[in-house]
Amino acid sequence: MTLSFGYPSPAEFEDEVRDLVTARAASRIASGDPTLWGDAAEAEASKRLGWVGLPESSVELLDEIEKLRAELAAEGIDHVTLCGMGGSSLAPEVICATAGVFLEVVDTTDPGQIAEAIGTDLQRSVVVVASKSGSTIETEAQRRAFAEAFEAAGIPAASRMVVVTDPGSPLAQLAEQEGYRKVFYADPRVGGRFSALSAFGLVPAGLAGADIAGLLAEAREIAPQLEHDSPDNPAVQLGAFLGVAHARETDKLVIARTTFSIVGLGAWLEQLLAESTGKDGEGILPVVVEGPDAPGFSDARADAMLLFVGEVTGEATPPSGFACAVDYPLGAQFLLWEYTTAITGYSIGINPFDQPDVEAAKASARALLESDSPIDSEEPLFTVGSVEVYGSPHLLEGVDTLEEALRALAAAADEYGYLAVQAFLDRISDRRAELIRQAAALRTGLQTTFGYGPRYLHSTGQYHKGGRPNGVFLQITGSPRADVLIPGESYSFGQLQAAQAAGDADVLTDRGRPVLRLHLRDRAQGIADILAAFGFEDV
Repeated sequence: MTLSFGYPSPAEFEDEVRDLVTARAASRIASGDPTLWGDAAEAEASKRLGWVGLPESSVELLDEIEKLRAELAAEGIDHVTLCGMGGSSLAPEVICATAGVFLEVVDTTDPGQIAEAIGTDLQRSVVVVASKSGSTIETEAQRRAFAEAFEAAGIPAASRMVVVTDPGSPLAQLAEQEGYRKVFYADPRVGGRFSALSAFGLVPAGLAGADIAGLLAEAREIAPQLEHDSPDNPAVQLGAFLGVAHARETDKLVIARTTFSIVGLGAWLEQLLAESTGKDGEGILPVVVEGPDAPGFSDARADAMLLFVGEVTGEATPPSGFACAVDYPLGAQFLLWEYTTAITGYSIGINPFDQPDVEAAKASARALLESDSPIDSEEPLFTVGSVEVYGSPHLLEGVDTLEEALRALAAAADEYGYLAVQAFLDRISDRRAELIRQAAALRTGLQTTFGYGPRYLHSTGQYHKGGRPNGVFLQITGSPRADVLIPGESYSFGQLQAAQAAGDADVLTDRGRPVLRLHLRDRAQGIADILAAFGFEDV
């Protein structure tokens, strides 16, 4: 296990480490002291520090999970589908990908992806429905769709439903009333993005066959180092690194994997750091890239820190820049970064446990769904081939080509701003859209993020609206190939997806963030058209 740094001012870093040790930040977190982040944060922090004890307390889950897995296997049920969003889905996805076991993650409202998931062999399937609040709109819609599909196939839905939620939630009450196969109650003192080592991370991953006992052991091994107020504490060092960089307005953490032993950690870190620090006009924006040679990493500018996940060999970073390499096993990474995020919140001066701007997009989407007007009645400013172009007339004044629209959006960003690509598409069938991140970064020179909607709304969505106001937003929507009704609702998955996209765009626009929406009449062709407009050749 190794941790290494490069920074322009060692003395500044050492001073911050000393201040964190003097403040006893690590030991106060470990003891559950909610006063660390100030009076305004105390009430929320007092309900959100249960994660520090999870490496020990979650051990009691292991036998329950293994018993259920054995029961399912004896019945020929070996396909695990997880319905969840954000903190309920990101950690188990990383755990299973790293372990090399298959877990089908349904964290979308895209009707094509929903239909594909439901079309799996239901005779062999168990569905884990995970929601801390028990009222997450996406997860509830997914649950209803799967329950109806099981019943239509002659399978009692309750026998194939496993629930992970907080005690007393609406989902807990429903599961008890319906007699669902198993309900795992999570610790309500653990926030969603800090729940990797709780039932939310362990139940779906364990049922899929990952070594969750080993994961907890890795976390327990590093825990003593994280609890002490020492300059050698890796969480104190990482917190100081991020805090000093943020104070210098180096506010983007560009994440690249350099080892194949951990898969997908960047997506989990994205939520943890963006949602925890992106508020009050401050914060650190994670930018997950394809590798150390990717645009935005190898050519990073003064606004970016570099994070290598894994071992670094050769010349990795210029000596004048901010860079760090974190080479720990996955269980240790989870606990290390949770401590680091809490410490970074103290260093920046924000409450790392709330998410004050997340509800705005949800409320806007609900209002659109409840309105009598069509969700998407706006006329495009112009259409190019299979791509309809939407945006404020001021942003697109005098623009009539796709290339010009993309250029106008990039020009609206600050010199050290960022471009967020928000793709309300199918992240399996439309995966080629991910190339747009590289294309945009190469053409614009801006740090560029990519997120699927509505998945990003539970992750970087908080930063987009509450963090540093220097972003511009490329939203991509697509006509569904076929729609899927949501049982018991007056709207479909396609309509829900459209409302979520429009709701977020409305909130961003209201807050002065430039938004360009490209709607793809034909998804495959539209993705190709956008890549071509960026001058990107996929070789």
